[in-house]
Amino acid sequence: MNRKRKTTEETKISGTDKTIIDFWNWGFSDLLSNSLRGIFAEFLVGNALDCLNESRVEWDTYDLVYRGKKIEVKSAAYVQSWHTDTFSKISFNIGVKREYSYTTRKYSTEMKRHADIYVFCLLKEKDIDTLDPLDMSHWEFYIVLTKKLDERFPSQKSISLSSLSKMAKPVKYGEIKLKIDGIT
Repeated sequence: MNRKRKTTEETKISGTDKTIIDFWNWGFSDLLSNSLRGIFAEFLVGNALDCLNESRVEWDTYDLVYRGKKIEVKSAAYVQSWHTDTFSKISFNIGVKREYSYTTRKYSTEMKRHADIYVFCLLKEKDIDTLDPLDMSHWEFYIVLTKKLDERFPSQKSISLSSLSKMAKPVKYGEIKLKIDGIT
């Protein structure tokens, strides 16, 4: 499933006058949208840990591998691109799931959390006029071992920010690697 692609700015889309960058700018520039913010959060954590793969696998059972540890990245934000009148209530999905095998094209029967570590990424800035997902000071990161989630919330599907804050203190972007190295 891991395909190598040309991804340079000059890469033309055959039969058009457009490049892959034109496509990305058109379809994937709203970093406040829920789905794209989640992918961006995965990219940020992968970059902080220097463990970005050649390309991301959609719907995998975990997002990154760092020093042999599987990492699940979750994101949330107070401000959404589609609704800026009120702040969103912060919660993160921690539900168990089945593992999909790209080799057999089947799901496992076992329901569990497949990662070793969860990184919860909160785009914390609330001022819509200054909010910038590219500014790392607008983010905070909560890092929790999966075994802690399994002990405290074995069947829970989501975790609120207040519950998460009782398990972990937020770290800054530049502290992610140090924190993960310290808990593994």
